[in-house]
Amino acid sequence: MIPLLIRSFLFLRHGQTASNAAGTIGGATDLPLTPQGHAQAQAAAEVLRGVEIASIWCSPLRRAQDTAAPVARMKGLPVQLLPDLQERNWGEWEGQPRSVLIREATPEGGEGPDTFRARIHRAMAAITGPFPVLIVAHSGTAREMHALLSTAPFRRPANGEVSRWEKTNGVWENRMLSPNGRTDAVEARETLL
Repeated sequence: MIPLLIRSFLFLRHGQTASNAAGTIGGATDLPLTPQGHAQAQAAAEVLRGVEIASIWCSPLRRAQDTAAPVARMKGLPVQLLPDLQERNWGEWEGQPRSVLIREATPEGGEGPDTFRARIHRAMAAITGPFPVLIVAHSGTAREMHALLSTAPFRRPANGEVSRWEKTNGVWENRMLSPNGRTDAVEARETLL
């Protein structure tokens, strides 16, 4: 049994990068946050202010680390880097418009979908707490986690969005956290991944 999957956990997508703003594929390219991305990271920390977090697990890419930093400072926690959480390597497609992306394909110099999926599953198995856990990573990471946990349609999380994965009556649900750190029933139905 994967320890992460026996309790609720939190997920935070990194703040905005220039690639996000331009609508291009960022992938494994190590991009910094934009000023708006830094503001989103601060806002996410405020959302998490009253939420219990015992450990922070993070992609090693700079955009994820810079998003995790305000939460880590506020909570007085170290950030544990987990290389397997990083975004999919899109090879020659990186820097291209998102419209060229074909998820089922393996671009030249890139990572295939099965390899990426297996890597994210390894990452999830490697997260051993302490709990409650916050994972700071990427939309591709969120997509693969969603594929493992849910049959509901996937909704790509916004930059700086915080959500909580919870198991209710044997079914995993992903609910966005509101600014007060709580999930709202109406908001949760609308934002189910």
